[in-house]
Amino acid sequence: MRVLFIEVDTERSWAVASIGPGFIASYLRQHGHEVEFFRATLDDSTASIVERAVAAAPGLIGLSLTTRQWLRSRELVAAIRARLDVPVIAGGLHPTFSPEVVLATPGFDYACLGEGEAAMLDLANALAAGAATDAIANVWIRGGRRPPLRTPFEPLDALPFMARDVLDEVHGVVHLTTQRGCPFPCTYCAARMYNQLYAEIGEYGRRRSHQNVLDELFALRAAGKLAYVIFLDDTFTINHGWVREFCKVYGRELATPFSLHARVETVNEKLLHELRAAGCDQITYGVESCSERVRREVMRRPVGNDRFRDVFRWTREAGIRLTANFMLGLPGESRADLQMTVDLAEELAVVDFGYFVFYPYPGTALFHLCRDRGYLPADYLERPANHRETILDLPGLGQDDIGEFYDRFTDLRRRLYEARYGAQVAAGERDGDGDASAATGHVDELAIRA
Repeated sequence: MRVLFIEVDTERSWAVASIGPGFIASYLRQHGHEVEFFRATLDDSTASIVERAVAAAPGLIGLSLTTRQWLRSRELVAAIRARLDVPVIAGGLHPTFSPEVVLATPGFDYACLGEGEAAMLDLANALAAGAATDAIANVWIRGGRRPPLRTPFEPLDALPFMARDVLDEVHGVVHLTTQRGCPFPCTYCAARMYNQLYAEIGEYGRRRSHQNVLDELFALRAAGKLAYVIFLDDTFTINHGWVREFCKVYGRELATPFSLHARVETVNEKLLHELRAAGCDQITYGVESCSERVRREVMRRPVGNDRFRDVFRWTREAGIRLTANFMLGLPGESRADLQMTVDLAEELAVVDFGYFVFYPYPGTALFHLCRDRGYLPADYLERPANHRETILDLPGLGQDDIGEFYDRFTDLRRRLYEARYGAQVAAGERDGDGDASAATGHVDELAIRA
């Protein structure tokens, strides 16, 4: 069976492709199936994408989708299915938490709920054998009943390393995950929802062994493909014992510069210096709202602003570059709260930062809150899921208010860049959006996967 994965770009084509197909592709190949991949870039016409899909002659087409990719993906799938009578399966965050919407859309035959390695293998085997596909765990067939979930794949070390040709990496910048799952209860993020999805059948939080992660890196180095490492874990700095041991071995045997995502609640001065000694070059922290009330009452993230001040100072003192992400337009937020966010962002003076208007992703607690309180328009899935303007009808906080503060963040970034790099560079950034990557000069736009 030949499986074709299509990566659908929506706003830019610089980022690494979805990592789910990277795992699934290697697992399918390990079991004798063929896998092809291509990227539907912003420059590609629908007709050219259809021709590439036809030329691949697949027996199954797979897409890993977030809500931001949904509108373009459904258009492309409709066009492809007009030429190819080939089943299509969608997995990832959007199909996992909005499967009914996906399956009600012409062209989509299956939705994969949760993890996809074993589910996709079962589906590919069934299709290749001409067998029934209506009783595969994690795979919801159009017109069928919601399937049961299989237990999370265990141990993660038993999975083959990701298929790098499906990740579309360049310049020796490689992307790794060391774990799955997130223990934090944030209401705005879908990562936690996987833990809840699997709550009744198994522990979703799992981590690879140090040796397994290092073996993958050693293999990449041997192949001449290791210049910079980006760890994509939502919070790499969970479990200090694991991180400290990893730093010792990584620093001794690799020392390739790397970046990671962390929370200020999960680092301290000592750990930051250990990370730097191992080769950590950059850390992205989510600040989100700088209103302690909003973080505590709306986002379920009870951390004070002084913690951000301390951790950002410690990070700089350790010699690690900083990236910060901020969020605007949350339910329950006021103009005063937005002012706090701009004020603290200016005080922290992080040159490389992203700023995003909140979007209620399906599956999250804030999605349900927005829907239940009438903030979410009925046609929300017909509107682009971007992070520059709100789709919500929020009491006391209008589009003009959010737009004003978004523009103030843009101006702050311009001023910080002008102070750091000069007026010419700053001028070149004025038309960018709030994505941190639009304003960075790192390797491969340094792999900030905001």
